[in-house]
Amino acid sequence: MNASPNIAQVASLVSDASRAAIMTVLLDGRYHPAGELAYMANIKPQTASFHLSKMVAANLVAVEKQGRHRYYGIENQEVARIMESLLSITPPVEIRSFNQALEHEAIRHARTCYDHLAGSLGIQLTDSLLNAGILSEVDHQFTVTEKGEGFFRAFQIDLERVKRKRRSFTHRCLDWSERRHHLAGALGHALLERLLELGWVQRIPKTRAVKITPEGKKGLNETFHVDIE
Repeated sequence: MNASPNIAQVASLVSDASRAAIMTVLLDGRYHPAGELAYMANIKPQTASFHLSKMVAANLVAVEKQGRHRYYGIENQEVARIMESLLSITPPVEIRSFNQALEHEAIRHARTCYDHLAGSLGIQLTDSLLNAGILSEVDHQFTVTEKGEGFFRAFQIDLERVKRKRRSFTHRCLDWSERRHHLAGALGHALLERLLELGWVQRIPKTRAVKITPEGKKGLNETFHVDIE
């Protein structure tokens, strides 16, 4: 007896190379038009539209309409979490060009994982919060300590507002490039938003990689004792 017949349907959708490429692009947490996704996945626009319609029907991808235009993004954090987990067990990407090598290195260094920070920067920030006693790790779960509540208050992150969001508060996310866990969940998202607001990190168009600004290098060092080369 097949108790979960829909598993095969979802697995077949993400097993296609073009659809997997689209989903990987969407892990930046932003909404993109079909034409842009086609370009980034190196497929024809008609092909991208075909794949997107299937993924929307399966609730893997959400679509928002603005006038005559449609923009696509990952449906929710659970879908993003599954895709990131799959990336952690896939073979390394074959690097075939200098530009591809640069982008790959940038993504490994600092990137968004749906709506929070990942890569080396994400791991360094998580380690810093744990080492400083701002977060604690008990039974494979992150929790905010009493000291941490004061820290985030001073850093202008409203923990009570963050906790009210209908999602995990301090989720541990396995980082595919570092093979370790970084901070995710509502608090991970709030931390990324605060760093963007301060101008310490900046999104880069058409990639999940984020840029650490000169102000960011200084601020991250002073606040989190994270030394960015």
